[in-house]
Amino acid sequence: MHMMKAGVVTAPGSFEIQDRPLPDTAPDGWVLIDIQAVGICGTDYHILEGKHPFLEYPRAIGHELSGRITQDGNGWSKGELVVVNPYLSCGTCRACTRSKPNCCSNIQVLGVHRDGGLVTRLAVPASNLYRADNLTPQQAAMVEFLAIGAHAVRRSDVAAGDRVLVTGVGPIGIGVALFARLMGADVSLLDLSAQRLELARQRFGFESTHASVDAAHHATNDEGYDVVFDATGHGAAIEAGFAAVGHGGSYTLVSVVKDDITFHDPEFHKREMRLIGSRNALKADFDWVMSAFREGQIDADALCTEQITLDDFAARFAHLAGDRSGLIKVIVQIGS
Repeated sequence: MHMMKAGVVTAPGSFEIQDRPLPDTAPDGWVLIDIQAVGICGTDYHILEGKHPFLEYPRAIGHELSGRITQDGNGWSKGELVVVNPYLSCGTCRACTRSKPNCCSNIQVLGVHRDGGLVTRLAVPASNLYRADNLTPQQAAMVEFLAIGAHAVRRSDVAAGDRVLVTGVGPIGIGVALFARLMGADVSLLDLSAQRLELARQRFGFESTHASVDAAHHATNDEGYDVVFDATGHGAAIEAGFAAVGHGGSYTLVSVVKDDITFHDPEFHKREMRLIGSRNALKADFDWVMSAFREGQIDADALCTEQITLDDFAARFAHLAGDRSGLIKVIVQIGS
């Protein structure tokens, strides 16, 4: 039996590289891919830290994936580079039948609800693979996290000339800001970390940055923003963000927290505010990201903080999780 390497969080605080059987067959409608590159995201750090609310250990992590088709068949040719949509939907629930598989009521996310792609080889439903023509494996591994931001922007109907505020300038927040800017919005950023704001300014040219909601609101002559996006992952920050929304504006929650969120109804109502949840992404969002890469609208190199091997990642995972303020995206190189 041939074996492969798998990066597994065995319990909170414990990560190891295990030997597992190398898959050589896939179920009907599924395709084997040889993983090329894996992006590491906040979810992976939360799994290591034991902060993910719905997770059973041990878990092979990894859901930001690029791969190459292992063998001809199912309409694919061996060696083709693909992006993986890691949201495995059931196809039969009400959300799925209404073209909303991103919020399937029976969803299985690779690397969260089932073992993921920080492995040598993985079986994936054929419908969850998208051709990554003219992308590098590293770019292809960054499509999924950007698709979350692209989806949030599309959900929010951001239009040219809109005044947009993005709170929380981690990888997801940067993705939101980039796609809002592509729509022609005037984008400002809010984060408590001066380091994160400076990173966004240096790498992506976001000049309008703020360290408090009051400062961000004051910068609009106290009119507020047409669309505010939260990507903080912090309950108190989400509640504070309501005050930044202008009359007739929208508030989109991209991050998810375990807390109850409360807001003052008179302020909410007099603004005729829309409160929007945004979860995962759809194929159209993946397509938009890949198009933006191909057309040079988004600089993938600026997003990739570092590329490392699986062994290096194993040695540094805990350290990376402990200090993420200087990181945008770490890519683990699996394939050659």
